[in-house]
Amino acid sequence: MVPVELWGGPECTVNRVGENYFDQTVLTGHQDRPQDLDDFAALGLKALRYPVLWERVAPHAPDRLDWRWSDERLGALRDLGIRPIVGLVHHGSGPRYTSLIDPGFAPGLAAFAVRVAERYPWVDAYTPVNEPLTTARFSGLYGHWYPHGRDNPTFLRILLNEIGATHRAMRAIRAVVPHARLIQTDDLGRTFSTPRLVDQADFENERRWLTFDLLAGRVDRHHPLWSFLIHNGVGERKLKALCDDPCPPDIIGVNHYLTSERFLDERLERYPPQTHGGNGRDRYADVEAVRVVAEGPAGPERLLLEAWERYGIPLAVTEVHNGCTHDEQLRWFQEVWDAAERLSRRGVDIRAVTAWALLGSCDWNCLVTRCAGHYEPGVFDIRGQRPRATAIGRLMRDLAQQGTADHPVLDVPGWWCRPDRLAYPPVSCGLAPASPPRAAKAPRPLLITGANGTLGRAFARLCDQRGLPFHLLTRVQFDIADPRSVADGLARYRPWAVINAAGFVRVDEAERMPAPCRRDNSRGPAVLAHACGRAEVALLSFSSDLVFDGAKREPYLERDTVAPLSIYGLTKAEAEAAILEAMPHALIVRTSAFFGPWDEHNFIAQALQALEARRSLRAAADVTVSPTYVPDLVHACLDLLIDGESGLWHLASMGAVSWADLAREAATRAGLNAKLVEAVPSSALGWTARRPVYSVLGSGRGALMPGLDDALGRYFAAR
Repeated sequence: MVPVELWGGPECTVNRVGENYFDQTVLTGHQDRPQDLDDFAALGLKALRYPVLWERVAPHAPDRLDWRWSDERLGALRDLGIRPIVGLVHHGSGPRYTSLIDPGFAPGLAAFAVRVAERYPWVDAYTPVNEPLTTARFSGLYGHWYPHGRDNPTFLRILLNEIGATHRAMRAIRAVVPHARLIQTDDLGRTFSTPRLVDQADFENERRWLTFDLLAGRVDRHHPLWSFLIHNGVGERKLKALCDDPCPPDIIGVNHYLTSERFLDERLERYPPQTHGGNGRDRYADVEAVRVVAEGPAGPERLLLEAWERYGIPLAVTEVHNGCTHDEQLRWFQEVWDAAERLSRRGVDIRAVTAWALLGSCDWNCLVTRCAGHYEPGVFDIRGQRPRATAIGRLMRDLAQQGTADHPVLDVPGWWCRPDRLAYPPVSCGLAPASPPRAAKAPRPLLITGANGTLGRAFARLCDQRGLPFHLLTRVQFDIADPRSVADGLARYRPWAVINAAGFVRVDEAERMPAPCRRDNSRGPAVLAHACGRAEVALLSFSSDLVFDGAKREPYLERDTVAPLSIYGLTKAEAEAAILEAMPHALIVRTSAFFGPWDEHNFIAQALQALEARRSLRAAADVTVSPTYVPDLVHACLDLLIDGESGLWHLASMGAVSWADLAREAATRAGLNAKLVEAVPSSALGWTARRPVYSVLGSGRGALMPGLDDALGRYFAAR
């Protein structure tokens, strides 16, 4: 058995929509960060799928090639000992002087390919066209990408052009590098259906193999899709030429995503309108199989085995990515890795598993059809001054160095294996039970304090949603200021981490009750940090924007000096120092005034209650804050905790607003009378505790939270 290698790849799509090009290498910042390659090498990668894309090297004319970026990057990979798998077109349609329906596309790509091979003769692995079938569907059948076709003839014209381009490009490359290998990628999603739509499902399940069937010369008169191809304009001569002179992949690269498996159902009333479609004969809903198939998705192991049994060609999983929370990303990567290793032990020739989107991806939630600013982290998170390794990076390093890895979140299967994955009435498709993701064992829990508070309850709600076992405890059950209670609780519950969401939160009352405030906010976190440090249990605790004095007029960063104005702010500053002294690797999150859909005690909810009753509302016009949407805060905190992050982090909804302007904005969004909001100086509100007039939080470590406007939109949608 050949060990399964660890490969990687930065998302490098250059796709065209109308006259606009979207370049992931630019959007993720990799364009200007050569040091990323050192970070990739530190993961233990053996090979890297890497772009030398036609659109980027020769964007204006085929004889005007700019090799500077590629020279630098491929040279660095060679020095680092990482084998590049060079891609020439990645979901693209080539430079502006060609297109996927241009007869000159294939010879043009071949001419470019030979120039690449001549310049880098030591490179011996290529993917001339990434995912031909998927690109043809998106560009020729669904109309998402240029040339925006929406019919089978255009889809097949694009696909055959891409296959011809791959064939010609490899012939040109092998004229220079005879031993060059073709690593051909495509998505191998599977389609399920009701009995009435089984013909459509069978058709789609044959269509998914077309990239590899065409390259391997298997599409002859006996192929199930022969009539479909001929009927939609593919000439017999072209198909015969591919059969007579095949270009089979040296390695079949399987790209598999949770959304790749589909379910077709003619019972439209069961599904939302946006899922409805058809084939010209039947109307049906097309939904994610994982959300409806009772047995769950087929999964990577079955699909890899299907590909092996069909072709007998070595396999690699060439993209593993899950646009989800960090725990689910870990679970998905581990599941695919385990599936590959199991198949390898059974004699299936699986060469590698590829961590895709090393730097994350941009706007794939809208299939890169517009610049919406949506970012999904990958192995690294780019939202700081430099890319930060997430938990997947640590998992990969462990797999590369030790052959095994562990993390508490792996004790629970991914959402796609849990009962709450179902969004529609379940339908049985007769699938045999899949292999369990991992050997079952008792899950390691989180321990959450503050059971009666907004934050503690929010953590419990979202941990339950994310499949993170937890115990939510009251002060009676777990008193953070009592060393014996803390020690007993850690011994009883054996958590892998403690989330301290308890504390004294009444800022004005703290001025009159300093002792209880100091007990809950200073002494308690210090006791907890000492105990967690001794027990080697991770700790997340919370601080506040009120540790600052408001003298700045730009967002406060983690490195700024604290200067609290109130007892409450002082106790939070004391807690920060005590925690980090006792437990330097603890995680402390400073945040700001909460608002969220699950409680009615926040400023926005109370303002709306007053305005709905047509009462006037007085709000400070001279205090500027960064209100924080609780669901975003909790998700970001859990991701940081799972990543093993430590030290001070600022997490608040990105934006700055006065209390008065926030109330007016809330009124406007709720359709209420904003004129009832009376903007007054804070001195008129009778506050006992002094507040900073400016306490907006920014971050020098990473802007992990969505903007305030976006958060308000989701708050009102949820409300």
